[in-house]
Amino acid sequence: MLKSLITFAVLGGSAAVACAQSGVTTYGVIDAGVVGQGGCAGNCATRVGGGVASESHIGIHGSEPVGGGATAIFAAETVVRADTGRADQGERPFGRQVWVGSAGEFGAITIGRQYNLQYLALTNVADPFKGGMAGSAGNLIGGGQRVDNSIQYYGALARGISAGASYAFREKVDTSPAGRAWGMTVGFEHGPLTLRAAHQNLNAVRVQFNSKTSNDTAARNSILAANLRLGWGTAYAAYSLSRGWASSPLFNPDNPYSAGLARTPSNNSRDVLVGLAVPVSQRTTLLTSYIQKDDRDLANQDANQMAIGASHAVSRRTDFYAAYSHIRNRNGAGYTVGNASSRGNGNSAFNVGMRHAF
Repeated sequence: MLKSLITFAVLGGSAAVACAQSGVTTYGVIDAGVVGQGGCAGNCATRVGGGVASESHIGIHGSEPVGGGATAIFAAETVVRADTGRADQGERPFGRQVWVGSAGEFGAITIGRQYNLQYLALTNVADPFKGGMAGSAGNLIGGGQRVDNSIQYYGALARGISAGASYAFREKVDTSPAGRAWGMTVGFEHGPLTLRAAHQNLNAVRVQFNSKTSNDTAARNSILAANLRLGWGTAYAAYSLSRGWASSPLFNPDNPYSAGLARTPSNNSRDVLVGLAVPVSQRTTLLTSYIQKDDRDLANQDANQMAIGASHAVSRRTDFYAAYSHIRNRNGAGYTVGNASSRGNGNSAFNVGMRHAF
């Protein structure tokens, strides 16, 4: 159980390798591909993208037994754009995640910048594209991926049942709750069935519209995610409730002031996902998903996404991939087809690329 807890804390669902033995491990993913877009507000361009199926990143993970059945653990990961060689998260040298903590039979407790629990449930359990390629479920479901200043717990309660909770403190000391967040999750695994429910409540950064008024945006994202491994493939499903202005994928918490210039995101939606992953050979897997976003606001800006893709593994650590996705926006909705590292510019996209994990 200790190994699985550390893996959950370190990877957040990525394809790196973690171990419970004492020492330091270097790991990462290099991913690059060609991205073609359509339906852009301006001119669409075909370009090389870095981190299409998975964010390209380099990380270090360490663990050391400290007695009493406990192990000290830490991880630090930096994002690297394979197309330009640049870091991709501004002034954050370890912007992907960085934390320190302790793990044992009691579970795992970690402190730092970490993935939020709702995003992990969506990406790890419900999304056949695992948050990458043009078919990423994050194009229509959920808000942010990570939270700063967070304390997170994850542990096994009983056979097949696990639970987690997180709390994030504000960065600045003022009257605004901006930056404060909390989340919780409960999971169940039995044979081929995996279920996970999660909720994330985030007081997003303050958006000031003029010198006299300001708003503290808040996001409340809840999800029930599931997958079922069948003899011929894996079926995926999710039902999500997203409330609050910052609960929409259109909101960018790292650049909040641009939100006033973007198309209005949904403040209240119900989202449904169904998907399949079907191996057609030992190396090739076909992927597909459909997402319906039901906007409950007066503007009724519904959207749906249809995606297809494929992955062809040439080794345990290397694969080639291709995907196509189209979003149908209604009543002025402005959702775009992105991938693991980009929000995208148009309502359709095709990508083909290569990914190597080490």
